[in-house]
Amino acid sequence: MTNEIHLNPKTKIFVVYCLLATAAIAVFGQLNHFDFINLDDTIYVTENSHVQSGITGDGIRWAFSTTYADFWHPLTWLSLMLDYQFYGLHAGRFHLTNLILHILSTFLLFWLFNRMTGAVWKSAFIAALFAMHPLHVESVARISQRKDVLSAFFWILTLCLYVYYTEKPAIKRYLPVLFSFILALMSKPMVVTLPVIMILLDYWPLGRYRIESTMQTGHLMLWQLKEKLPFFILAASFSIITIYAHYKPAIKDFSLLYRIANALISFVTYLIKTFLPYNLAFIYPFPEHFPLWQISGAVVLIIFISIVVVAMARHTPPVFIGWLWFMITLLPVLGIIKVGTHAMAGRYHYLPSIGIAMMLAWGIPCLFNNEKRREKILFPAAIAYMIMMAVLTWQHCGYWKNSGTLFGHDLRVTSDNYVAHNNLASFLVEKGDSHTALYHYNKAILINPDYFNAHYNKGMVYAQRNQYQLALENISEAIRLKPDYAKGYYNRGIVYTKMEQYKKAKGDFDKAIFLNPDYADAFLYRAFVFFNMKDNASVCNDLRKACELGNCGTLQIAESKGLCR
Repeated sequence: MTNEIHLNPKTKIFVVYCLLATAAIAVFGQLNHFDFINLDDTIYVTENSHVQSGITGDGIRWAFSTTYADFWHPLTWLSLMLDYQFYGLHAGRFHLTNLILHILSTFLLFWLFNRMTGAVWKSAFIAALFAMHPLHVESVARISQRKDVLSAFFWILTLCLYVYYTEKPAIKRYLPVLFSFILALMSKPMVVTLPVIMILLDYWPLGRYRIESTMQTGHLMLWQLKEKLPFFILAASFSIITIYAHYKPAIKDFSLLYRIANALISFVTYLIKTFLPYNLAFIYPFPEHFPLWQISGAVVLIIFISIVVVAMARHTPPVFIGWLWFMITLLPVLGIIKVGTHAMAGRYHYLPSIGIAMMLAWGIPCLFNNEKRREKILFPAAIAYMIMMAVLTWQHCGYWKNSGTLFGHDLRVTSDNYVAHNNLASFLVEKGDSHTALYHYNKAILINPDYFNAHYNKGMVYAQRNQYQLALENISEAIRLKPDYAKGYYNRGIVYTKMEQYKKAKGDFDKAIFLNPDYADAFLYRAFVFFNMKDNASVCNDLRKACELGNCGTLQIAESKGLCR
């Protein structure tokens, strides 16, 4: 934002790249020593047999055919498989891959805006804020958010390739843009808004509307439709796939008015936390209700900012485009169409934040009429702001060391956070503190009696303590709340087996296998039940099935003893 640093253009750009990389490593380098988190990292890595098989033909087929974890994102699965192929279950190396992708996206973002505008320091500001904002810690520090950093990389790469295409439109430049967009969609479907962002960039800074209007006699919108149509078709297709994959009738349904209220308040909260990143948490639970003053205040603020931005559109188009960028990229994740178990999430700020950075980079200088004063004030102010953001990000990143530090922090900065209570309890169980764990499970159930995870986990603690009746009561309640929970039937079957109630145990293993035909451990335990029921033929059948699914040890023992031939 200043001309006081006298460097030739290439050196200046090289210095920016070095500073961006150094800052990101300084802030996020600690991740190399961090552990997996017991929410979703289990689903994505530590308890995922497909990922832990590495890159195989079966694994690739699974990645492209599954909607496991509520998404169709084969590229994310393949990247995690590749990590496991090289690193095994070394959590720090998975974190390192996320950090590398984050740094590469930062580099691309700087290249993108510098290429479009030629404004080196403004482009560096945008990239730096993206690299070091505290709200972006979840995207980088959470291994299961590989889809976030991977899709962002391809999102920004798509825009870079698009800018290259607009400089000299040709099919050989157009096809890489389309291919990169497909890779982004195959990483995370949140990128469906990218075609609209292309249209915004055509207005500013690319100025293609002005250029095309002088070169073509056809209608401008027709030209845009023809050029962007393949992108919109892809976006619509992936949106349908995502809605289908996310459809869960058993999940608590919120009314449309509640979802709109949450969307409005969350939108303003994202905006406020962009400037004042306070009380940042991993899990933001839904409140019981929204005060009317919050809803009306959010509406007034959004309308007011939008009016001001529109009024500035002619003289300061970056502010107008940045505001639209922020609004449009946030829209798919505000929960109006479907609400999950969180009111908002830091990861949703990752790409939308670029729009706010644009508004700041080009809007704030407009407040200074005197150029010399602008140079003396803005450059040091921007550096001071970035140092503050880097310190806050480094501090917030430290909470992701393990599940105990993360969910303990969440409980300090949020209220009625039943998910944090549940997952902190699970961490405590791993550390051998089942007494304190039961306290947190009970707190989670008190806050949300329909939270099946807490009932199930509480039952598993009682099972470990050999308090089988209490274990049955809690696991049965979890199954009542989630009738398709294969793991619940499996573990209740184990409890029945230990109680020597083999008929009930067999019924539960049957149900677990019906719900999950690839449940190797369920076949193995059912074989044990058949053994106690003196049904040797069924024992061997189940042991062979378990072996087909990757667990052959018990079958080999049975064969060596002459039980199965």
